[in-house]
Amino acid sequence: MSTETTNKDILRGGQFLVKETKCEDIFTLEDLSEEQKMMRDSTKEFVDRELWAHWERFEKKDYAYTEECMKKAGELGLLSVAVPEAYGGMGMGFVSTMLVCDYISGATGSFSTAFGAHTGIGTMPITLYGSEEQKQKYVPKLAMGEWFGAYCLTEPGAGSDANSGKTKAVLSEDGKHYSITGQKMWISNAGFCHMFIVFARIEDDKYITGFIVENDPENGISFGEEEKKLGIHSSSTRQVFFNDTKVPVENMLSERGNGFKIAMNALNIGRIKLAAACLEAQRRVINEAVNYANERLQFKTPIINFGAIKSKIAQMATNAYADESACYRAAKNIEDRIAIREAAGNSHQEAELKGVEEYAIECSILKVAASEDVQETTDEGIQIFGGMGFSADAPMEKAWRDARIARIYEGTNEINRMLAVGMLVKKAMKGHVDLLGPATAVGEELMGIPSFDTPDFSELFAEEKDLISRLKKVFLMVAGSAVQKFGPELEQHQQLMLAAADILIKIYMAESTVLRTEKNAKRFGEESQAVQTAMSKLYLYNAVDTIIQKGKEAITSFAEGDEQRMMLMGLKRFTKYTNNPNVVALREEIANKVATDNKYTFD
Repeated sequence: MSTETTNKDILRGGQFLVKETKCEDIFTLEDLSEEQKMMRDSTKEFVDRELWAHWERFEKKDYAYTEECMKKAGELGLLSVAVPEAYGGMGMGFVSTMLVCDYISGATGSFSTAFGAHTGIGTMPITLYGSEEQKQKYVPKLAMGEWFGAYCLTEPGAGSDANSGKTKAVLSEDGKHYSITGQKMWISNAGFCHMFIVFARIEDDKYITGFIVENDPENGISFGEEEKKLGIHSSSTRQVFFNDTKVPVENMLSERGNGFKIAMNALNIGRIKLAAACLEAQRRVINEAVNYANERLQFKTPIINFGAIKSKIAQMATNAYADESACYRAAKNIEDRIAIREAAGNSHQEAELKGVEEYAIECSILKVAASEDVQETTDEGIQIFGGMGFSADAPMEKAWRDARIARIYEGTNEINRMLAVGMLVKKAMKGHVDLLGPATAVGEELMGIPSFDTPDFSELFAEEKDLISRLKKVFLMVAGSAVQKFGPELEQHQQLMLAAADILIKIYMAESTVLRTEKNAKRFGEESQAVQTAMSKLYLYNAVDTIIQKGKEAITSFAEGDEQRMMLMGLKRFTKYTNNPNVVALREEIANKVATDNKYTFD
């Protein structure tokens, strides 16, 4: 770990809201090392050769081909990037594992689901919670793709309420094994996995317990048929039934009753990895869409020349750029936090768990933003293709269907919105993020007379950064007043929390985008970042619109009379531009660059 990492004051999770982040302190895709670029390029080469070239096979429910590609990925080491070297893995840092997850996931949701289920929730719980014996026994096989893993949490009656599962684990009289009985559903990789992470309840324990269960049909394990799904057609998804399945006591994962904690921490990591998995999918859809728009002639001109198409291309590229910016910012924060904890004497297991847990708010933010952007991008991709976009002979409709699951995976977006706000409030109550002080200051500012001085916005992004700082005041105003009014009962006001979450999400995403471009403009020159600057300004402009809408919705839902009028005036003051951007000109500049390059070239 570098001295820079140990000495740098890294913001804690959620502190982006109340502390300034300098552009020099964030990581961007332009900061990748040569080794990381080589890993990215080799991953893209594998995807182009094995996945993208055969995308139609995945649409025909060719489960065997998914398994074959997973084995090839294992041979190339792509399944082992996050596995410590001691267990046959590459032991790469968190940013590198994000990078592989990003670029391996863009061609087909079927493979990316298999990959994510295996490397994430199939392997990771053992590397982070397993005993030394468990790790030595199972992880090398999983890292090499000799074995594949699956994760059995969801049950027919237990979805978002993960701890309410009915599957039981009963200890034998001789104390040597547990007998597991129950039904699990939506189990990815069930059709070809060798091992399950299974969650079951022992006696009347408050919390579930995790177990490592080998897939042996003669041990009371049976399967339902492959599920018929809207998308991810070649992802093996089945129900799994356990009927008095015997599991040695030494295969309990971590401690009794620790299963809910394992499941929640696995979801935190899964959320940011899922966001990464939405990035390359957006880039590839943009590439297909702009290539089609450059070639498709209507009224004797390529449709890319029409403003309606340019608007779509510009927005698609802008969202992808913003998602990249925020994902890699958070990934490096996590990597740095892991390094600091390891330097302080924590084991790799504990350091990674605590490092990711620290940024659980950001993980939920990213999951929501990227999954909704990839859905919008694929939808617009269909629209640009017109009738051909609706045809199964073109890749757009399958991209749209595959993208839809991302808003449900790893906790629905509604759950993640409420989690982001709920976790932030809890952090504030624990003193980890000072929300009360800044929220009080905003309240006092609302009572005062606003300044009518004309600020100096001559430097690049001076106005945008000033505006972002005021958008943070909107959140503090809304959330602070809501917490004051409802206290612990805030969680019962879900629609209010959803509105607050949308404000929080847009702030983090817009700030990440501006900081990335500012950093690159300082080192590469402003002229080289002209289009990226346009994307940053366009994203912020759209974010402001969302924040105005959601802020008004929240304020009018819980404030009345003078308080409401004062807060609405504050909302107007905090979201006001001094110099409104020319939105059409921004879109034109972005779309023209993408059209000229005939692809997305900002990663």
